[in-house]
Amino acid sequence: MRVKTNGYILIQVIIFSAITAYLLGALTGWSIIDIKSSRYTENREMAIQIAEAGIDYYRWHLAHAPTDYQDGTGEDGPYIHDFLNKDNEVIGQFTLNITPPSLGSSLVVIESTGQTNANPDITRTIITRLAKPSIAKYAVVANSSMRFGEGTEVFGPIHSNGGIRFDGLAHNIISSGVSTYDDPDHSGGLEFGVHTHASPIDPLPPAELPIRGDIFEAGRQFPVPQITFTGMTADIAQMKTDAVADGFYGGSSGSLGYEIILHTNDRFDLYKVTSFTSAPHGCSSSGQSGWGTWSIKKETSLGNYPFPNNGIIFLEDNIFVRGQIDSARLTIIAAVLPDSISTRKNIIINKDLLYTTYDGSDVIGLIAQGDITVGLESEDDLRIDAALIAQNGRIGRYYYESDCTPYDIRNSITLWGMLATNLRYGFAYTNDTGYITRTLNYDSSMLYGPPPNFPLTSDQYVTLSWEEVK
Repeated sequence: MRVKTNGYILIQVIIFSAITAYLLGALTGWSIIDIKSSRYTENREMAIQIAEAGIDYYRWHLAHAPTDYQDGTGEDGPYIHDFLNKDNEVIGQFTLNITPPSLGSSLVVIESTGQTNANPDITRTIITRLAKPSIAKYAVVANSSMRFGEGTEVFGPIHSNGGIRFDGLAHNIISSGVSTYDDPDHSGGLEFGVHTHASPIDPLPPAELPIRGDIFEAGRQFPVPQITFTGMTADIAQMKTDAVADGFYGGSSGSLGYEIILHTNDRFDLYKVTSFTSAPHGCSSSGQSGWGTWSIKKETSLGNYPFPNNGIIFLEDNIFVRGQIDSARLTIIAAVLPDSISTRKNIIINKDLLYTTYDGSDVIGLIAQGDITVGLESEDDLRIDAALIAQNGRIGRYYYESDCTPYDIRNSITLWGMLATNLRYGFAYTNDTGYITRTLNYDSSMLYGPPPNFPLTSDQYVTLSWEEVK
């Protein structure tokens, strides 16, 4: 008997057709998803590139208009720009939000959000921070040769336009403006611009320079471009202009100078110094130019004033300064213009000058046309929180020998900030007079958040950070 199979074949055809249709549908669906995913990925990548274009655009804008933080509009942002392809077609936009520098800072924050016209719902945002480095990038910068003895530990970078003998431990780069020099603390031939006498002593040039990672953890560099001190005269002139316009300006005291006492309520007391303490019997200068007690005996009150809007206090006389600030940014300048050797003014610090917080929100800059001096009757344990610049003089303490007792020997001096000195600095002498313990702490927050109008080492913005936030 013959069995009919027509219906059986039909069932097979139906089953295989259904499977094929299902597979084709799945394949089509997968293809659609893959295409959408590719387009999504493409739009996401395009969005980040558009956001980067926004950052590049504003870097270019700042290069041509360094103080314009409103995109040339004179109005607050955000600022929206079309993004064009090579065919000059608009394919997306970037939106900019610019945070200008705070008082005394050069730090600019740029937020750029990119999106495509193909899918406006996809956005990517980049935040970058730009700033101009100030002279406060150094823990110590000097215009003459320096020596750092055994036991010295320094965390910030150090630079001298002369040579440097360093026998301690440096965690950052030590640099010099010269290849070789005649070290005044050592007889013999010329030595390398940065060298050490820590065992084993560096050889003399032209021998090969050893690495000495035990002394110079981040290395040493020489010769490098020098840091100008004479160029600061223009900075000081601008500070005077700013003090007259929106700061605090005072001419000659008509006496021995001024005293400024800073307070945490954003005000300061101003006094006229009328007499100095006399030196103890037998206490003499030992031939030091400018020597004196530099300690106040009598003074007259001139009033109590608010901190100026732009943070600039400019006085054309010697200035004694002490006190404490809280969330304030100040630069105090002692100078007479035009500059003349006979009229240069000094800043004297005999009592604590303090911050309340140490996160960069408290900043003091002291700029003296002459010296920054610690006087005879200085505190036994003295702390100075500030960035110090002695444009034409030195930062330090005069030599008060044993006849100057009880002020010949002081216990400790601690500095939080940085110092820039034209001449060799120092707070102690080889006969164990001066401050026994000397501690210099580098305030790295000053690099891009220096005191108001502080001298810069470059006019160009550099990138500090780049991050995508979403």
